[in-house]
Amino acid sequence: MIDVLVAGGGPIGLATALYAARAGMSAVVVEPREPPVDKACGEGLMPAAVRALELLGVTPAGRDFDGIRYTDGIHAAEARFAGRSGRGVRRTELQRALCDRLAASGVETIRGTVNEVEQHSGWVRAAGRSARFLVAADGLHSPVRRAVGLSAVRTSSAAHRWGVRRHFGCEPWTDLVEVHWSADAEAYVTPVDASEVGVAILSARRAPYDEQLAGFPVLRERLAGARPSSPVRGAGPLRQRPPRRTVGRVALVGDAAGYVDAITGEGIAVGLAAAEALVGCLVRDDLAAYDARWLRVSRRYRALTSGLLGASSRPALRRRIVPTAARFPPLYGAIVRQLAR
Repeated sequence: MIDVLVAGGGPIGLATALYAARAGMSAVVVEPREPPVDKACGEGLMPAAVRALELLGVTPAGRDFDGIRYTDGIHAAEARFAGRSGRGVRRTELQRALCDRLAASGVETIRGTVNEVEQHSGWVRAAGRSARFLVAADGLHSPVRRAVGLSAVRTSSAAHRWGVRRHFGCEPWTDLVEVHWSADAEAYVTPVDASEVGVAILSARRAPYDEQLAGFPVLRERLAGARPSSPVRGAGPLRQRPPRRTVGRVALVGDAAGYVDAITGEGIAVGLAAAEALVGCLVRDDLAAYDARWLRVSRRYRALTSGLLGASSRPALRRRIVPTAARFPPLYGAIVRQLAR
């Protein structure tokens, strides 16, 4: 019997398996798709995520960025990280680097889908394997979460936001991640290599990508003549609120464990911290402690994200976000440095 069966071969699922292997546990990853798997993602790894990956022996190729710039087409505010840089990394490159490290660590990956889970006293069975623990890292709409009765709490349609992303072949024009604000959406421009940028758009309005991009005339002009270099990919609704993160011998991690929004760009960093905390609980055979640990490592993310999302959902406040950031650089800089931790 193996120690940990991980459902989902995305970045956080692969990292969970790596943390488990580093702790001396046997792990197997179950993933239905052949890697590298692409997904709608802002692709900006904050400094904390870059550092965590390096500690796992993973250094994906990409392009470093040194801070974040907000703009609404009239006002602009920018702040640079106090320490190390973040890194723009294609989602496929991140997964490729993690898969290579997983293979070097001797962790097995099998093709399959976990839709049914058998729980027993002291062990669990899924995808034809028996394990002491099952970790669900299978995304926003986790089939495992649903199978074990931890479906996300429903929220009003007004709270739903979606993300879409496409790449463009052009030289990055800044060493920052740019966040363009419109009346009802944000566009995140992340340099991912010397000749390509990713543009992810977050909005409560579902519409074709080109229609969404048209809401950012300054950005659209900047991209004029740039060739789209990837298909459009989407994800959502982003907000997910399961009632808890464990049941029996099953634990949720990554997006499956709960998600507020991508507005602060901290998803990978928080997911890695939660995966490390989870494996610490598994090593001690104390899964009951994980929910509190998850709440602790995600507290700052949830507070900052909920606060910014709440302000941005009110038109009068939303119009003031970028002008206020531009007017008070020390305040904006302090927030950016918090995001980098």
